[in-house]
Amino acid sequence: MSYPHGAELYRGKAKTVYATADADLLLLHYRDDTSAFDGEKKAALSRKGMVNNHINAFVMTRLAEAGVPTHFVRLVGPQESLVRRLSMVPVECVVRNVAAGSLVRRLGVTEGQRLAPPLYELFLKNDDLHDPMISEDHALAFGWASAADLKRMRELSLQVNAVLTPLFADAGITLVDYKLEFGRQAGELLLGDEFTPDGCRLWDAGSGERLDKDRFRRDLGGVVEAYEEVARRLGVDLPAGE
Repeated sequence: MSYPHGAELYRGKAKTVYATADADLLLLHYRDDTSAFDGEKKAALSRKGMVNNHINAFVMTRLAEAGVPTHFVRLVGPQESLVRRLSMVPVECVVRNVAAGSLVRRLGVTEGQRLAPPLYELFLKNDDLHDPMISEDHALAFGWASAADLKRMRELSLQVNAVLTPLFADAGITLVDYKLEFGRQAGELLLGDEFTPDGCRLWDAGSGERLDKDRFRRDLGGVVEAYEEVARRLGVDLPAGE
């Protein structure tokens, strides 16, 4: 890693978080690791960290330009980004434009069914419990989020949808669904974590081909190549020779 950093603070499934000399900033290192099914299936895929780092930077920049407050500061290396340190809310916000994944399994609905208006769901961020679905009442009762947090998270999640759905559509990609995480810095709620094909479903608008982590989940192969195709269509400038 090229950017000066301090101690390792947290090692997730695909990213490592490091301290920096500035207490308000962190370094995110996007590793080549990938996993599915709560870490039961794992692999290291060359170039994946670099591609995800640059896709995330592109998306976060577009969201910030549209008025969505994010923790992203800037790229500092092929697999590194500088971000604001957040106190994370342990609730994942999921927005669904098309029925897929756990929604299909839970409700028996048809995969590919368009959802209008988009469906908004909450899940507790807890790998040991397999990220169970929760309601706003659960979040309030157990102190996971305040009423103001929940209202703002919903607003921002749907604002993200309004920005990114046409952005991906212009690239010939259907934004099927995605998850978001939020946190606080200096009292302000910001979008945290990442927005990459690891955390959303992206289908080719014509063929329906998967261009996201479902390629890994379903053993379809070509995971990194699909991510690179997403980057190419969006106009993400990937480093040459990485």
